[in-house]
Amino acid sequence: MKYLCLIYVEEQILNGFSNQERVKISDEAMAYCDTLQKAGRLLVASPLHPVETATTVRVRASKTLTTDGPFAETKEQLGGFLMIDVPDLNDAIRIAAQFPVARFGSVEIRPMKEDGCA
Repeated sequence: MKYLCLIYVEEQILNGFSNQERVKISDEAMAYCDTLQKAGRLLVASPLHPVETATTVRVRASKTLTTDGPFAETKEQLGGFLMIDVPDLNDAIRIAAQFPVARFGSVEIRPMKEDGCA
């Protein structure tokens, strides 16, 4: 089953780390992704640019509206994602729990529909 693991982190916490600490976390995450990929569990993964680079798009009354930044004000921001293919939710939970950012952020696990575009 395919799952999307959404990585959330408070950017203020991440920005509070020293450059050396951020590099260590990034290297650890890359190594973990490499391990998952070699095991045939990781389909794709990517970090995202900071939330201030986001643009939210809505269409209302046939008009396209854009807003700089995320639509919702939240304490944690979406920082990246992993798309994994594992037998069940328990395996997805084990993978998410070992992702380095889970130690100070959170990982939301969502099963993916197999029938294509929403």
